Amino acid sequence: MSQIHINPSNSKDTKYVRQQLIAYNAEHVSEELRNRYEELNFHIKNKAGEIVAGVISTLCWNWLEIDFLWVEAEQRHQGYGSRLLSEVERIAREKSCDFIQLNTFSYQAPEFYKKHGYQLILTIENAPTGHSHYYFKKDLN
Repeated sequence: MSQIHINPSNSKDTKYVRQQLIAYNAEHVSEELRNRYEELNFHIKNKAGEIVAGVISTLCWNWLEIDFLWVEAEQRHQGYGSRLLSEVERIAREKSCDFIQLNTFSYQAPEFYKKHGYQLILTIENAPTGHSHYYFKKDLN
């Protein structure tokens, strides 16, 4: 048996591994879903032109995943997060997504997502230490 070496990856190596997994996954996904991948990112600016809230999300196959939803601390509780979430949901429906998924921490906004109809599907305790990591899903059908 030949000897193997585990090495840190550079960006080229990382890209190669990612492409190999994407190619493998594509073999198991229907033709119509295979190339459905799109970043959907939005932000809100104040009157001074400064970004005060934003969402970074990815449409992948038959769902949309919210990677980040952020509202500047001084701007919270003014509806910006709800407006961004509504826009993401509108686009997900328009693009025939079956569901939206996201994750958040106990010190972030789990109650905000529950209020908007997201169902808690998984909790990882003590991640990070002293907190919980929550995974949510909202069916769109």
